[in-house]
Amino acid sequence: MTLDRIDVLILREVQQNAKTTIKELSEITGLSSTPIFERLRKMENEKIIQGYRAELNAQKLGFGLTVMCYVSLRSHQSELIYKFQEDVVKIEEVLECYHIAGVYDYLLKVIVYDIESYQKFLSDKLATLGNIGNVQSNFIMNTLKSNGGIPI
Repeated sequence: MTLDRIDVLILREVQQNAKTTIKELSEITGLSSTPIFERLRKMENEKIIQGYRAELNAQKLGFGLTVMCYVSLRSHQSELIYKFQEDVVKIEEVLECYHIAGVYDYLLKVIVYDIESYQKFLSDKLATLGNIGNVQSNFIMNTLKSNGGIPI
């Protein structure tokens, strides 16, 4: 799908505020509601817009610790890699999981209440997946930027 100037305006706006109404998008773009609605649906169908969600404040919900957790596997047999991937994405504390190249095989973004919760996550959840060779944890001290937006 080729995006035009209007599509980019729509994407920028809904990326900043998913609750932007069709009427507000019409005012921003100068188009009526029907073409805005059709453009949104087309971008959703094409998976350019993958969903809408609320951004929650982790601190206010009691999550005081975010950890970047590097994981290397003991074995790189296909079935063991797929099993790890299938299992790790089911763990609720794992917000993001990336298969990476380099010293480690995976990078996990993990959110927990505190250091004790992280220890419990490591021993009761991550270690039970099997095939874990090494884990390195980096604790986030301060978040300087975390907007998650695509610079379009």
